[in-house]
Amino acid sequence: MPRPSLLDTIDIVEGFPPVDLSTAANNGDYVSLKNYAGCLVMFHSGLGTAGQDPTLTLQQAQAVAGTGVKALNFTTVFVKQAATDLSATAVWTVITQAAANTYTEATAAEQSALWVVDIKASDLDVANSFDCLRATIADVGGAAQPGSLHYILYGARIASAPANKVNPITN
Repeated sequence: MPRPSLLDTIDIVEGFPPVDLSTAANNGDYVSLKNYAGCLVMFHSGLGTAGQDPTLTLQQAQAVAGTGVKALNFTTVFVKQAATDLSATAVWTVITQAAANTYTEATAAEQSALWVVDIKASDLDVANSFDCLRATIADVGGAAQPGSLHYILYGARIASAPANKVNPITN
């Protein structure tokens, strides 16, 4: 019997492709956690200009169309940042903040950055039928800064081959 692939139990979804974060607000797609235990929200940015730091915002909704949107608070962010690139940055820094639906770091624009927030499906307001989330990065300002966003959905309730997965951006 063939050994299962990691992709049988996770899915990777592009929130938004590599863009210049200074051209507009950068809104990720909504993803549904109906079929998953949780989601790693992963934001990656390149070098920008001091004082034009990215701000990550999380929201929850009752459907991938954005029904009933409200804040999705979190307290922990896993961070890798380095002056030029992350190739020599092996260790994550764990940031604990007061519960909020946003995160920023005052020197993020001057560094290459990788931020990850782990949201469990149970962190959403499931009692009121919230099972979708989305991340956004506000316009960083006037100077160019590259960035992209991905969702890594994990703990598939029903393992399936990558070609047979239910699309998490269509509910």
